[in-house]
Amino acid sequence: MHRSEPLRYGYFGPQGTFTQMALASWLSEDQDALAAARPFGTVALGLDAVRSGEIDRVMVPIENSVEGGVSATLDALNSDNPLVIQGEVLVPITFVLAARSGTTRAAIRGVGSHSHAWPQVRGWMAAHLPDASYVPTLSTAAAAEALAAGDRAPYEAAVCAPMAAEVFGLEVLAEDIGDNASAVTRFVVVSRPGAVPAPTGSDKTTVVLYQHDNHPGGLMELLEQFAARGINLTRLESRPTGSGMGAYCFSIDFEGHVADERVGETLMSLRRVCADIRFHGSYRRADGRPVEPTRTTTDQAFEDARTWLHSLRA
Repeated sequence: MHRSEPLRYGYFGPQGTFTQMALASWLSEDQDALAAARPFGTVALGLDAVRSGEIDRVMVPIENSVEGGVSATLDALNSDNPLVIQGEVLVPITFVLAARSGTTRAAIRGVGSHSHAWPQVRGWMAAHLPDASYVPTLSTAAAAEALAAGDRAPYEAAVCAPMAAEVFGLEVLAEDIGDNASAVTRFVVVSRPGAVPAPTGSDKTTVVLYQHDNHPGGLMELLEQFAARGINLTRLESRPTGSGMGAYCFSIDFEGHVADERVGETLMSLRRVCADIRFHGSYRRADGRPVEPTRTTTDQAFEDARTWLHSLRA
């Protein structure tokens, strides 16, 4: 069905976050949608806005090359009504130390930033501001915004993106303060369930798997379904289900598309051994790297095997 109204976007805000940068990359050819995009103070608020129909899609961080999965996103994505990923964006992460004009390094007693950003600059801080304490904030941009607002912030400097320092009129005291020059954060565009993007040959699928119970070899039983069909996992994390101590589900990204025979066979087998599966979508990889199945795991190999089985049953 043709949609007459433009898609309404949101992002984990405020302005100046790396998430806004990711959305700008995603909407590089739709500046009107970018200008109308709404910032949300938390990931959960953005995802709930999609669930309620307030917006159509939201950009949120899901994984960092240094810190791993973003727990707030993984948990909020998997709670309440199902949501699906439409695509992903990779953003190189560069941090600056920013402060109000006239602030010197000697005057800094506290530094505000997001909990995922701080571990990425811990080494630089230990070397250059060893006596400064860390003050957690909702986002790197929120740290910059509160600092620019006046004397209410309980810190004198912020670790944020260069864009945030510019947006909020802060002075940059130090650039490129990250401990890992190759740090990258992965962001995903999330929507309500609908048509799955068509396979491209360079795809990724995200699922969450629930066990019937916690038993020896339980995780191996799940992983065997992927290994037997030549599917490579790109992320595997356990998250508490909230139903009791020791109760965990497994959030997994793997190569391939739900339309691929090997992926379909894997999902059917997982559905047989799992208590529940949440399908969070198949979408094109941001790096464009093609997925190359082995000779025995191509679509043709599975189709030939199915035809052979049908001939036996006939």
